[in-house]
Amino acid sequence: MNKEQVMAYVKRNKALLAVTSAAAVVLVSFGAYALLPERSADAGSAGVARYEAPDRGSQGGSPTRMMENGTPFSFADLVERVSPAVVSVTAEEKVSPSDAQDVPEGFKEFFRQFGGRGMPQMKPQARKATSMGSGFIIDKSGLIVTNNHVVDGATKIKVKLPDGRSFDAKLIGTDPATDVALLRVKADKPLPTVEFGNDRALRVGDWVVAVGNPFGLSNTVTAGIVSSIGRDIGNAEQPYTDFIQIDAPINRGNSGGPTFDLRGQVIGMNSMIFSPTGGSIGIGFAIPSSTIKDVVAALQAHGRVARGWLGVQIQPVTPEIAASLGVQDPKGALVASVVPDSPAARAGLRQGDLIVAINGKDVNDAHDVTRRVASLQAGKSAVFTVQRDGQRQAVNVTIGAKKDVQVAANFDPQSGAPAGIAPTGKAMGLGLTALTPEVRRAYNLDESAQGVLVTQVDPDSNAAEQGLQPGDVVVSVRNKAVHTPQDVEKSVAAAHSAGVKSVLLLVTTEGTAHFVAVPIDRT
Repeated sequence: MNKEQVMAYVKRNKALLAVTSAAAVVLVSFGAYALLPERSADAGSAGVARYEAPDRGSQGGSPTRMMENGTPFSFADLVERVSPAVVSVTAEEKVSPSDAQDVPEGFKEFFRQFGGRGMPQMKPQARKATSMGSGFIIDKSGLIVTNNHVVDGATKIKVKLPDGRSFDAKLIGTDPATDVALLRVKADKPLPTVEFGNDRALRVGDWVVAVGNPFGLSNTVTAGIVSSIGRDIGNAEQPYTDFIQIDAPINRGNSGGPTFDLRGQVIGMNSMIFSPTGGSIGIGFAIPSSTIKDVVAALQAHGRVARGWLGVQIQPVTPEIAASLGVQDPKGALVASVVPDSPAARAGLRQGDLIVAINGKDVNDAHDVTRRVASLQAGKSAVFTVQRDGQRQAVNVTIGAKKDVQVAANFDPQSGAPAGIAPTGKAMGLGLTALTPEVRRAYNLDESAQGVLVTQVDPDSNAAEQGLQPGDVVVSVRNKAVHTPQDVEKSVAAAHSAGVKSVLLLVTTEGTAHFVAVPIDRT
């Protein structure tokens, strides 16, 4: 074909060529192997991805699936195998409305003034609220796993299987700290099940398949990849979970549903999404199967989960704190305070210790320490490696049992100094004063509080950038106790002379201690 013939062909078929190009873009987005040319039998080597073109002469047969290292591109076989064990969970809860709950806002003041004269006085009735979620069967006798928040407070729980059978479910136990709940149903014959897989073998980029009941649409299947592993989303209600982040679309009603790997094994349970709209934007979080298995085993055996307790308040090691401690790598967890008569106190752990390893295994951050301490068995001994005064030390601690109580709470500090309280010293952009009886009364500080009070903070200072606020009490500077503003000034001046870039302060806010590293290049 000469040049003129080629150009004529292009003009005649330009619309077809444009459609073909657009289709190629779509195929690339779903799987690059669709565009690979067919290879001859002797080309390449074993294990190389291959596309086998369907036999265009046969109209009745289904086309051969795309293959990558022997794994089918389609998820149909996987879904067909696991779907029978994915259930919908409906939880009923009685809600008692207040008298004015259903009264329009504009009429509430009218009824308050006139007592509703001329209107029938009706006693508010308890209402039934229903929530829906998902779950999956892990034992043929009827054990079902779902999220705690799906069944929390429920007075009646029903489970429906894909084959249409429905059962009343009994709640075996829940663990709000991991958002896991265990149910049991009684069936007249063995139920279909799924098995747990190894979430620790997951890698970012691996395929995952989510099955659930979003918006009541039973057995909805979505697919995506692992976006991140070991994700700490900063959820204070679930401090013991390193989430698997996935981009498989999950929505309301997917909660409690399983996430599968390509082997059809459960590697996670869908728990929450990040969304500014309430719908999926491709950022979902699943509880790892390793966490679920441990919790389920405890709930099945005891109806509750027992966790280890150390008795310290810890905080993350920021680059500034690491620099002030002379540590190159900002890993580990800094002990901000030690609970009196706790396992940590009895073992000799101190405020200011940097926990760098537990039982010989390095820790990454404060979240890692929290999770690993919780997994330790009460009554057993554990070795905590800490860095203290520049040296590593091993501390043997007999772990205690964690109680379900809140030891400390977060409070908003006062926004400024009460009238009549003026600073008597300044350092690092902070107005400081000693803890006199007058200051203690003005700031509601008891006699146990020790240190120097912050009365003012320069908004342009490094101290302000690090979060220091009026009402904070500086307990120590560079691990040396301070009692007057002059003590703080001298310690900062000594750090300047020594060429130190930042100083480590121990600060209490409403009685809660924490460390703050303040750069001293400007004050």
